[in-house]
Amino acid sequence: MPHKVTIPDYVIERIMAKRGKLSVFDSFEAAKTAFLVIDMQNFYVAEVDTAISIVPNVNRIAEACRAKGVPVVWVQMKCADKEGDPSQWPIYHDHFFTDAKAHNHLTKLSPGNPGYELYPDLDVKDDDVFVTKRRFSPFIVGASDLHERLQEMGIENLIVAGTATNMCSESTARDAMMLDYKVVMVEDANAARYDDDHLAGLTSFYQSFGDVKNTDDTIAMID
Repeated sequence: MPHKVTIPDYVIERIMAKRGKLSVFDSFEAAKTAFLVIDMQNFYVAEVDTAISIVPNVNRIAEACRAKGVPVVWVQMKCADKEGDPSQWPIYHDHFFTDAKAHNHLTKLSPGNPGYELYPDLDVKDDDVFVTKRRFSPFIVGASDLHERLQEMGIENLIVAGTATNMCSESTARDAMMLDYKVVMVEDANAARYDDDHLAGLTSFYQSFGDVKNTDDTIAMID
């Protein structure tokens, strides 16, 4: 089921007191915008109803972006170069999981395992952009080449969707703002396992890092 959450009044009041308006950015120039879809892989999506529920909105945004020449970038978590190889993030796998959970996470998020693949109901095109990352955020130094590729394309604005809202999506969106990108997180095209986690990710981002908009408003703001 989709998340049914509302940004709390105290957050809205704090935003209005801080900047005097709800939206930081009114529009994005299409030629300088990219759509990032974070970790919509079988491992994270296939058995999570909230993640499955955002697939239609992710596809809608992707279609609208392609029509306006906005690149669609599929970002995938890759824990090893191939299934059976050592972890590329040993501090995480060695300390934050039981042995069984670490093995499961490492194995299923490595190329060659079905868990690594993008969820099949996503509208993925061959000429989209594909990026792998080794950390929650692809913008951490050494985690991926996403920043360099976006700079080569002249990208200044980012639309962020995917899962989990309060983990990899929020980490990506926060780091992007810190690198001077203008960022929107799409509230109904991001998902977490629980409503409270989803809301926590959106509210913390909204107050100091960028905009939170729904799918319709996000599509409408692409100039």
